[in-house]
Amino acid sequence: MDTLARPSLLRLAPDDNIAVAMDALPAGTSLDSSGAATRQETPRGHKVAVRAIAAGEAVLKFGQFIGEATAAIEPGEHVHTHNLAYRRHDADAVIGSARRGPEVLPEQQRATFEGFVRPDGRVGTRNYVGVLPSVNCSATVVRMIAERFRAPDALDAFPNVDGVVSLSHRTGCGMASEGDEMDQLRRVLAGYARHPNFAGVLVIGLGCEANQISRLLEAEHLEESDRLHTFVMQETGGTTATVRAGEERVRAMLPAANAARRQTVSAEHLMLALQCGGSDGFSGITANPALGAAADLIVRNGGTVVLGETPEIYGAEAMLLRRAVSTEVGRKLLDRLAWWHDYTGRNGGTMDNNPSPGNKAGGLTTILEKSLGAAAKGGTTDLVDVAAYAEPVRARGFVFMDTPGYDPVSVTGQIAGGCNVVCFTTGRGSCFGAKPVPSLKLATNTPLYRRMEEDMDINCGDIADGTASVAELGQQIFEAVLRAASGEKTKSELLGYGDDEFAPWVLGATV
Repeated sequence: MDTLARPSLLRLAPDDNIAVAMDALPAGTSLDSSGAATRQETPRGHKVAVRAIAAGEAVLKFGQFIGEATAAIEPGEHVHTHNLAYRRHDADAVIGSARRGPEVLPEQQRATFEGFVRPDGRVGTRNYVGVLPSVNCSATVVRMIAERFRAPDALDAFPNVDGVVSLSHRTGCGMASEGDEMDQLRRVLAGYARHPNFAGVLVIGLGCEANQISRLLEAEHLEESDRLHTFVMQETGGTTATVRAGEERVRAMLPAANAARRQTVSAEHLMLALQCGGSDGFSGITANPALGAAADLIVRNGGTVVLGETPEIYGAEAMLLRRAVSTEVGRKLLDRLAWWHDYTGRNGGTMDNNPSPGNKAGGLTTILEKSLGAAAKGGTTDLVDVAAYAEPVRARGFVFMDTPGYDPVSVTGQIAGGCNVVCFTTGRGSCFGAKPVPSLKLATNTPLYRRMEEDMDINCGDIADGTASVAELGQQIFEAVLRAASGEKTKSELLGYGDDEFAPWVLGATV
């Protein structure tokens, strides 16, 4: 489905026994020429039965199973949490059965953007100096150092520097000094320390924390250099002395950072994080498939796109498995889903504890329905790899990263893995940014875009309004990504988002 007409009810596939209300429908709205009509008022984005559905019968949307009727449902009846429930449905998936093969343009035909080429060959879309804490105990000092550079004229002498950013977190101690949880935290910090959007980084520790800076550098094969510096507060002399020393060290890094210049590079250097939050009944119809179309364009131009949020592909994993380039890649995805079953069980949860109250208010009823829409962000190209949380992404093309569904934690892992742009779809109005990477916000519906235009970069509601196709919005998103990568400020950057959204995934108990 590419172009949408503008009916009051949209049936997304011929086999569907429900349709989506494109506007709020009063009771008595005609369904079709048969004389059937809506039986209750139906909110915008919610589902209406288009034929009788027996209790226990499968409910289909996008031609896919999204749950089971818990009671008999009459034509015209509102279909939601009162009469539709989750039931596990294992779709048949032959790994690699839907592979499409390479569709990458020759180098001379690829799109370009203006980026910062770093010594290791990676390309930044921003040019920040970063101040990172090894542990929450040094978070205040990190913030104080960055605040010394936030006055309106503080960086006037360094016009090529986007800013000095501090990224505080709540962990780094109260945990084992070795093991999976510490390994993951170190991957995150190292991923940010190496990130091409940072021209230089200062890491500050307290001195007695579990996450010792010396061990962090050793484990992640990092070395202090002109670009990477460290301080330990207990050795430097405490708060005031460390803030003073940190300010001096950042000032010493600024001239080299300012010497960086944007240059024209191939779109193959784009690594786009695909994210959604505050989804609604339009997410799987407008913004997510449009972002999927943009993702395909980036892959076609030699770049990389990274889909995350493992709990939110639950039930739709067959769609990804069919696109896996190998059995090994498919098994990686299945292994991560099995891990999540165990992880949620150990913590008293389940994989079907979604959608959220906001999702439900927007028309989503079950995790299967939500997952089908969420997976659409990944487009249609081959799945070339599955990465662990915050693991460096080295494959080119469409990659899946194992992350939680919570947006700040998920994006933190994607950025640590190397993503240099974020596209974030929302139907309810998520407000988000993630320094040091620009984030574009994509509204799923026009009322949301008009209500929150200050926060939204692109209105994908044009698809539901019948004024644009999925392909047209995909091209618009792709061009917006190129502009953002070249330095155009996104709405979240203009509003000042990004300093407080750094949230490494905490796996275990705090002790």
